Amino acid sequence: MFQSTSCELTFLLIRTSQSSPTTHTRTMNFRFSSPLVQVIIVGLVCFCCPGMFNALNGLGAGGRIGADVSLVDKANSALYSCFAIIGFFAGSVNNILGFKLTLFFGTIGYVVYAGSLWSYDRNQNDAFVIAAGALLGASAGLLWTAQGCVMMSYPEEKDKGKYVSIFWAIFNLGAVLGSIIPLALNIENKSSGGVSDGTYIAFMIIMMFGILLILLLKPPNKVTRDDGTPVTLVVSTDWRSELKSIVLLLGNWRMVLLIPMFLGSNWFYAYQFGINAIYFDVPTRALNGTMAAQIFGSIAMGWFLDSKFLNRRGRGLAGLAIMGTLFCGVWAGGLAFQLGFERGENLGVGWSDPRFPGPFVLYFSYGMMDAIYQTYCYWLMGALTNDAAALSRYAGFYKGIQSAGGAFSFAIDSVSTPLVIELAISWGLLGLSVPCAFLVARTVTETNYGRESDVPVPGDVEMEVGKAKAEEVQASGSVGKDRSGLAV
Repeated sequence: MFQSTSCELTFLLIRTSQSSPTTHTRTMNFRFSSPLVQVIIVGLVCFCCPGMFNALNGLGAGGRIGADVSLVDKANSALYSCFAIIGFFAGSVNNILGFKLTLFFGTIGYVVYAGSLWSYDRNQNDAFVIAAGALLGASAGLLWTAQGCVMMSYPEEKDKGKYVSIFWAIFNLGAVLGSIIPLALNIENKSSGGVSDGTYIAFMIIMMFGILLILLLKPPNKVTRDDGTPVTLVVSTDWRSELKSIVLLLGNWRMVLLIPMFLGSNWFYAYQFGINAIYFDVPTRALNGTMAAQIFGSIAMGWFLDSKFLNRRGRGLAGLAIMGTLFCGVWAGGLAFQLGFERGENLGVGWSDPRFPGPFVLYFSYGMMDAIYQTYCYWLMGALTNDAAALSRYAGFYKGIQSAGGAFSFAIDSVSTPLVIELAISWGLLGLSVPCAFLVARTVTETNYGRESDVPVPGDVEMEVGKAKAEEVQASGSVGKDRSGLAV
């Protein structure tokens, strides 16, 4: 028995020590196919499509606050309702069609929606705007699921927070640029009304360019890390298997506990976009979107979660504590601000107004906390597994629940609910999410490599995985049964 164990131990160490140099000789041939470059391209796609949409929505009622705010609330409610339904199944669609085709179908709705708002400016066609919102919801469910799968499965475990923050920075640069466009085109428009035709045209051109960028993406089996190892193994699947996996996902207690966090992650958009529209004039609304608050928030959280400050579980718990504390401070400030006015006042405050600085800082803080929250959600899901198919389903489940929250919040906003009540609901959901997420974060392990047979182990950590497995074999005094987990 001892001799067999010793041989197995020697085998493990030899295999793991030899694999890294061998794969390292293949590194420089695949630089465009590196995970980072591919995530950057996906970020640029989202820069052009949802980034522009966020800027347009952030203007307040798609720039048409002077017309009918409830119309865009209804369109957004239709959007998020379809998003929730499609998003729930989008992980399976992505696993079967592939993320490149899923991304393509996921971008079409953005152009149509921007066109519907432009058409409404001229024709006041309510039905077109609502229908375009529903189409965008179905489209966005596909895009964000494919994006989430790439962002969480391509990086190594040690880089997942950084990759999320890099993606989020690029994506939100789209919202920044998208806010500069209406700021420049509407600089003299001091009213609380809509934006110019040129604003919509500029948005649509950028969105169409984003669709073309999808052509630059490589298939997952051709994306390799620096040492030449693939980022994922392509496993064929079918609709029956995927539907079964979706049902099983509903029994995953970690995903169930994360529902409050997922539900609240977009709930506050209706309230915050409404505040921007009601309190500020058009140029100032656009200015608020140029401050890159989300970029700062995402980078700070992403780099902290990948730091060496604590072990991985410790960073997850500490990040959750930091996020919860900041949320309480920001929303307490929001409550104090909200008590000073109510819906229907349309104050039209500009940046030269003495009432501008405090609310501007608050709105900046809202954006920063949004990015911190989203970054943490993606990191936590990515810390639970490295399996691309599972992460695709997680992303779809996340976006489905998130969008259901958005649908409810815009529906509530469309019936002129008092703003202080909308604030209380948003804050309450965020508060509930923290203890639920704590129960999940405390289960995070230092690594998942070596535990999932369908996940390639990066060359720079393969030796560590092999040593860990060898130590387990030596400690147990018997040969380990699951060699597939070593990925050698």
